Amino acid sequence: MDAENFDEVVETFELLDDWEDRYRYVIDLGRGMPPMAESQKSALTKVDGCASQVWIAPRIEGEGAARRLHFVGDSDAMIVRGLIAVLWLMLSGRSPAEIREEDIEGRLKALGLDQHLSSQRSNGLRAMVARLKDLARAAA
Repeated sequence: MDAENFDEVVETFELLDDWEDRYRYVIDLGRGMPPMAESQKSALTKVDGCASQVWIAPRIEGEGAARRLHFVGDSDAMIVRGLIAVLWLMLSGRSPAEIREEDIEGRLKALGLDQHLSSQRSNGLRAMVARLKDLARAAA
């Protein structure tokens, strides 16, 4: 993957002036995501509210304060797979409490995605964020 964390995504977005270049970058992030096994793509991991097919499968590691939420995700649309990668860089490996308290929407807004995604893609991104917050609540 081109970035190691969400802050690097923000820095790269600031360097790219053209939205076509930013879209390509997000798609490249998606290509670099860890693969999701076909067996993980089920009704339980499917994210409703997305125009594309989207799956997010959680994995909890650790106990108590060391508990961390990890996830893999996939989509049949390359740009959406890239958006999953952006969320993965921001949230995967963090504690459920950190994820619940994170201003995910605000951090994404800093990228300007809300102004450049179609309304269907924006709705799908909101649905993915809601799923991740639900998973963090359930893991707490």
